[in-house]
Amino acid sequence: MRIHQVRQGGTGLRVIRAEPAPVRLALRDDRNWLSMYADREGAGRLVELWALAARSAHSLVYLPIRANPAPEGVAADGEPVALDLVLLHHSLQFPTGSWKDVRGRLGAGKAQTASMPDQDLPDGTDIDYDRWRHQEYRDHLDFRVAAHTLFVVGSATAFREQGAALRGLVDEAPSHLHDHPGGHYCVELGPGLWPHTRTRRHVPGRLHIQYTDTWRV
Repeated sequence: MRIHQVRQGGTGLRVIRAEPAPVRLALRDDRNWLSMYADREGAGRLVELWALAARSAHSLVYLPIRANPAPEGVAADGEPVALDLVLLHHSLQFPTGSWKDVRGRLGAGKAQTASMPDQDLPDGTDIDYDRWRHQEYRDHLDFRVAAHTLFVVGSATAFREQGAALRGLVDEAPSHLHDHPGGHYCVELGPGLWPHTRTRRHVPGRLHIQYTDTWRV
């Protein structure tokens, strides 16, 4: 990864950029929903970076994947728009409209390595899903789009609890498709407990992440 320090709005901003960027990880705005595609390696990198975002309350985690082609043969509604991905904590109060300027000033950055503990994201059995139904519960994700980038915004708790579902892309998807050739394995994330067509910012309200073991472009 590379670490970038940028001045923004009179304060310092830390951006962690995935390097090398996952090649077999693609993200599209399909108008009615957000679609992501990942193979085993891409899913593994996504889970690692998601866990890093959960721990990095003072940084933006940036995956420059907009140039990656989606797998051959995937269905889309209309003409999909390719997106990068940024994971960040809502406590940063980062104005997403400034991202294009920030991205253009990242520079070379500083190379750095990081290791994540095994099972850093919780198992689904460790999560009290009943809490999600309480009106006062606030640890949900939020989706925003700016400058051809999807921003997933949340608290450390939101990233960790939603990341439990992402682990299935690594722990369960390969064996599922091996046992069910031609089958489908996916994870869906959303801003809140109940599905929404759109967020209050008019961004598609569901992120559908599909695992594929054959990636032809």
